[in-house]
Amino acid sequence: MPLLNYTTAISADKTVNEIQRILAAHGAKAVLNEYDNNGYIVAVSFKIELGGRMLGFRLPSDWRPVQQVLEKQRLTRKYLTQEHALKVAWRIVKDWVEAQMAIGETRMVSFDQVFLPYAITKDGTTLYEHVKKSGLLLPPTR
Repeated sequence: MPLLNYTTAISADKTVNEIQRILAAHGAKAVLNEYDNNGYIVAVSFKIELGGRMLGFRLPSDWRPVQQVLEKQRLTRKYLTQEHALKVAWRIVKDWVEAQMAIGETRMVSFDQVFLPYAITKDGTTLYEHVKKSGLLLPPTR
């Protein structure tokens, strides 16, 4: 089965703008795009107010693993470029954000619960990165 959104023609910039609008519509008070040294968007960071406190979150996107999956699927050459992998990666993130917002709207989970792994900690890493580095996660089972 081909990767989700593998045929997209929508630019990463346009998709990130859509993500920003989704976040703003759901209460984000600030949104920031992070770029790498080549000018590619690598993360969208945002702040929301929860319980009277401003909390920061960072949603990363990495085109490299997406490109590897596309290559393994032996798609035509036009789907194997770095630019295309970047487009696909951000479309997947957008779809995920939309799905999380829908789950939040139903009150099955709270906004902070959904985005908790992406919460920015005092040292600037995400909570997931902090927990992984600390060894709090259970070891893999065999």
